[in-house]
Amino acid sequence: MEAVLLVHFAATVFMVGVIWFVQVVHYPLFDQVGRDGFAAYSTAHSRLTGLVVGPPMLVEAATAVALVISPPQGVPFFLPLLGLILLAVVWLSTAFLQSPQHGALGRGFAPDSHGFLVRSNWIRTACWTIRGLLVLWMTAGVLSGA
Repeated sequence: MEAVLLVHFAATVFMVGVIWFVQVVHYPLFDQVGRDGFAAYSTAHSRLTGLVVGPPMLVEAATAVALVISPPQGVPFFLPLLGLILLAVVWLSTAFLQSPQHGALGRGFAPDSHGFLVRSNWIRTACWTIRGLLVLWMTAGVLSGA
């Protein structure tokens, strides 16, 4: 189970870095692209971003479930459970808040959709940041017992 935690650690920390970049740099700059080419830009952005975040998100989800089913020695059960709950919030937020905005932006720049995307993405940023801290805590628990 320690190997699962290591893979989970890598996927989660990767996503924490990605989400902070997206929140602070990437999404806020959408309004600088220009209206003429924005629909094509947004469509390409969604497709390419999926290639980058899809695999680690799937790995993170699978290992999060595995850690709840069988937490490693030295990891209290509530840590992976809380992590899985936060990950569910991330996925639900993605499906019901951010993805619809990307769909709207794929038809052309819309200031309201852009603003909502930036503001609502703080949900994912906060959840992934807390998850990063939880996975550090879990890893420290395993390492202290080694």
